[in-house]
Amino acid sequence: MKLFHSILAIAAGAALAATASAKVLPPKPPKPETVQSYVLLDRTGSMSNIWDEALSSVNAYAESFAADAPGTEIAGADIKTAVTVAVFDYQDGMQFDVLRDKVDPTAWKKITNDEASPRGMTPLYDAIGKIITRAEADNPEKAVIVIMTDGLENSSREFTKQGAKAALDRAQARGWEVVFLGAEFASFNDAEAVGMASSKTMAVGQGRMNESMDALAQKARAYGKGAAPAVEFSAEDRAAADEEGVKQRQGGN
Repeated sequence: MKLFHSILAIAAGAALAATASAKVLPPKPPKPETVQSYVLLDRTGSMSNIWDEALSSVNAYAESFAADAPGTEIAGADIKTAVTVAVFDYQDGMQFDVLRDKVDPTAWKKITNDEASPRGMTPLYDAIGKIITRAEADNPEKAVIVIMTDGLENSSREFTKQGAKAALDRAQARGWEVVFLGAEFASFNDAEAVGMASSKTMAVGQGRMNESMDALAQKARAYGKGAAPAVEFSAEDRAAADEEGVKQRQGGN
């Protein structure tokens, strides 16, 4: 019995010594929150007058996620994203071209007119279905899908209004955020027809797109971090975007 107690004492002493000599590791830094961004840009002919600004605003959106972006309200270091940009039109069939595929904003190369220029008609339902299908294939936990157009559906062949709505319903059921921007355009009948809430649609005036897309990136960043439950447009956002001015110039609901 004395021998057994001695063995136990030796084992306990060894365990204590091992514990005392073990290094205490510092806690691991928190893993950056992640949100994927998908920008769907209307490339149809009616975008010609605002095309340069539309491209510039898409670039501004991506660049706003860089950690060293000036004026960033929510620091970039604790949010991680990749940005996908696709353009669409109908010309000899549905055209859906991915210009940037899950690009880290710190490595962003500006999209230029050499890569895409306005043409064709507006297969909006087809384009919505395709961008959501692409996001589903990537399967991110959080996603922000930005649809920027200046016109109404007029040439879809693959997705009906009901099909596009079903795709949007799937995205929203996953907790993804979908917003609809009217580029110098204020009729949201198609957006409403596929289930877009008015809080997630906004008309953006010419000369205001860069500012509005930068602000949208900040909202996407906050959503990605969990600092905001959703991406929605406020009265201040609408004033900054000159939404009322667009309605007066172009009409719309």
